[in-house]
Amino acid sequence: MAFAGKYESENQENYEEFLEALGLLSAKTDHNVLTEVLQDGHDFTWTQSIPNWAWSNKFTIGQECELVTMKGDKFKATVLLEGGKISAQFPQYQFTAEIIEDKLVMSCITSGEKGVAFKRISKRM
Repeated sequence: MAFAGKYESENQENYEEFLEALGLLSAKTDHNVLTEVLQDGHDFTWTQSIPNWAWSNKFTIGQECELVTMKGDKFKATVLLEGGKISAQFPQYQFTAEIIEDKLVMSCITSGEKGVAFKRISKRM
């Protein structure tokens, strides 16, 4: 599955609830999030940005790597690719991404009884 490309957010579900669950409600923005995915086989660089802020992770599918959270905290995880979906367990949520009809669909689900399911759909630029 080819993820490489630049994408601009066009629709989000449970955005504020997700940020609140992470303790990041103050980071809420009305800017469209730009996502750039560089892919060379199983090697990825995944960057999300808005004006004055960017967050980037480099990883190789199936290998343990050091990732960074939105807060800037580092952690180790193995990013998987199964059934056309990229997935990784972040400290506070499970992340998945897939391409559906040329759109990047990302989902983040927090754990616990009151888990929040955040979904962002981004169109290819």
